[in-house]
Amino acid sequence: MRLLSIVGARPQFVKLAVIAEEISHLRPDEGVQHRTLHTGQHYDARMSDSFFTGLGIPEPDYHLGIGSAPHGAQTGAMLAGIEEVMCEWRPDAVLVYGDTNSTLAGALAAAKMNVRVIHLEAGLRSFNRRMPEEINRIATDHLADLLLCPTETAMQNAAREGLGEKSLLTGDVMLDLVLRFSDGAAADSIEARSQISPSGYALVTLHRAENTDDPARLEAFVSLLERLPIQALLPAHPRLRGRLSAEQLARVRALPHVHFLEPCEYVEMLALERNAQMILTDSGGVQKEAYFLGVPCLTLRLETEWEETLARGWNRVMGIDPDKLLPIIESLVHGNGAMPRGLPDLSKFGSGKAGKNNVEAILKFLGGPSR
Repeated sequence: MRLLSIVGARPQFVKLAVIAEEISHLRPDEGVQHRTLHTGQHYDARMSDSFFTGLGIPEPDYHLGIGSAPHGAQTGAMLAGIEEVMCEWRPDAVLVYGDTNSTLAGALAAAKMNVRVIHLEAGLRSFNRRMPEEINRIATDHLADLLLCPTETAMQNAAREGLGEKSLLTGDVMLDLVLRFSDGAAADSIEARSQISPSGYALVTLHRAENTDDPARLEAFVSLLERLPIQALLPAHPRLRGRLSAEQLARVRALPHVHFLEPCEYVEMLALERNAQMILTDSGGVQKEAYFLGVPCLTLRLETEWEETLARGWNRVMGIDPDKLLPIIESLVHGNGAMPRGLPDLSKFGSGKAGKNNVEAILKFLGGPSR
């Protein structure tokens, strides 16, 4: 059985790490040949190469080197490249991850060639179709032959769209990695370089197009940074760097309490999340990691696809208006009314064995021997 994993962006490399390791433990008689295609959607070394090295993922068998481009051009170039690889290797199934343009391109190329499509992290919905990621999720789920859902909420979303019969609850592979790496993650070097004390900072990330491509929201974000009552670490995504004007960038760099960083490797980022007093982000993955690590999170969007993280106030969907955010931030700084209640319930995301569950589901779907 030939299985082709298609990835292209940082969140997908994290998921691939779990699946690739689990597949590497299969017996020879289980007959799975697994290859990886990297579209090159994330091409910066710290957004791509460091993840393969740091997480022990084998080098991709195919690298398209697509790079950044508008959605249509980028997806079209991916389609052409993926189709060429599939014509050469003839996989029995394609495994796509998450909600990026690489996900959609992989699913569409496979479906047009009558190759089975498996979607890992299926069933997520933000119910905001202005998000490119939401369009990618919906289209991929409806193209897919097997939906591997991380949570009960995702299963319910799939069922509402008539996809229940081809959906399976497998747990969240990101929890597997957090449980494995969080205790050993060290952020000392970053904190020392920034001259910032552990647990005395907010970790801030912003990268989604709905925020970075909207001038009013981007200016609100810069204003929020200027008014923060706490030191902040800002690992800057390339999209954020590219959208900030020269004047905005100068304002941010001049702030004594904001430390502008290069994108972090996975284990470094986990350590920064674990040690933060709070997290401000528009990233779905960072929201989850904050929840897994028990760190209060303020989501800089008006919705979340990870409803489970809202339990007990661990995550709050806030938008990006400084006047609404700052009172909550002040409360978290002083440890009063905005603090979460109780502990996060990790069981909503599985037991830390999602990698095993997903690979077993894939084997059964492809008709391999039972394990």
